[in-house]
Amino acid sequence: MGTWYGAAGICINESSQLLMVLEGETVETQKWSIPTGGLEKGETFEQCVLREIEEETGFTAEILMKLKVKKGVYEHLNIAYEVHYFAVNIIGGEAKIQDPDESILDIAWKPAEELRMLPFSYPEDREELLSFLAAPETFST
Repeated sequence: MGTWYGAAGICINESSQLLMVLEGETVETQKWSIPTGGLEKGETFEQCVLREIEEETGFTAEILMKLKVKKGVYEHLNIAYEVHYFAVNIIGGEAKIQDPDESILDIAWKPAEELRMLPFSYPEDREELLSFLAAPETFST
């Protein structure tokens, strides 16, 4: 069994909204997630998260701190995963889809009320993302 390595960026704006992207090929498969993507050859996890944020959202970001590493196995795909999560801050750019994989359909800042109801690509992340929104001081460096 192989392992997929990736990085994800958690970004909260001054209005306590979370930066999210909508992915999916059909209306039925569209789901929201924080900007996330796979590690490329020779890249660090930090470089990966900054690249993915720019590709998926058009924003440039800086890393505030590393938050956690999530590991698991997608049994149905017969692949393990290891995703490094970072708290990030937007420092430039503008919302613009420029994803080379052409899987991003929308970019939006979502408040906690919406996060509770949105279809998530990774539903296991929902409660933790809501707790970050409720306590943004968690991101202090």
